[in-house]
Amino acid sequence: MFTNVLVGVDGRPSGRDAVALASQLLADGGRLTLVHVHQGLLHPLHVVTPGLLEEEGAASEKLLLGEREQTGVQAELVSATGSSPAGTLHEQAEELGADLLVVGSSHRGVLGRVMLGDDTRQALNGAPCAVAVASRAYAQVAAPPARIGVGYNDSPESRAALEAARSIAAVTGGKVRALEVISIPTYAYTGMMSPSVGQEIDTVLQEANERMQALEGVEGRAAYGLTGEELAAFGDQLDLLVVGSRSYGPFKRLVLGSTSDYLERHARCSLLVLPRSAAREPA
Repeated sequence: MFTNVLVGVDGRPSGRDAVALASQLLADGGRLTLVHVHQGLLHPLHVVTPGLLEEEGAASEKLLLGEREQTGVQAELVSATGSSPAGTLHEQAEELGADLLVVGSSHRGVLGRVMLGDDTRQALNGAPCAVAVASRAYAQVAAPPARIGVGYNDSPESRAALEAARSIAAVTGGKVRALEVISIPTYAYTGMMSPSVGQEIDTVLQEANERMQALEGVEGRAAYGLTGEELAAFGDQLDLLVVGSRSYGPFKRLVLGSTSDYLERHARCSLLVLPRSAAREPA
């Protein structure tokens, strides 16, 4: 669970979905902060329209108060100025020392799915902490995640994701499921797979299933296919899918790889992506 959670809100239902998910992932006694980003002096109209800056600031404060009252949470409120909502949320997360940033899905998404707009996608990539994306209409459910899934391949990032899933399940009473995907090799698309290749894949898949079933306290299995597609379909069985980000790059930032990039557009449940630093630090 997380102790210092920041939520981006904008007055739309997706922001309230994010607040609902954040409440489920916040540890007892943890700090919850709602942030609304507005342009402030960066907006050109403020130069030529007297009083507009004060009106915008007052509107932002009113929005935050309304969101806190409507969601019924105990939270600090921050009205922040910035040209980029995602960049400003990152700055606030660093300034406040947040260990989790929560955002909502695009309002155009299918109910129960994650579909990200440009702002939400930017909020994921480069964040200084873990990022969770609430599935659309999550606020209508607002129950502790009982079915927690992990994308697992025995990498440091996936092991950190598994430990995070276990810690959440320990609090919510949920069950952890893990899926390892044996990727389809390029030559599979040529239509020239020989019987020996098929037999080799069966052997690798069997070994992976044995390895996954040996994970302690986890319902583990392996599948053969495209990693992003298989994990997205895995989300149909879950309330929350936990994955790690890529491990390259000089900074302790959340860096999206091809799989997490695919999931941010196709996940079928709420998504939690851990930053690369989580693979080297205690869960």
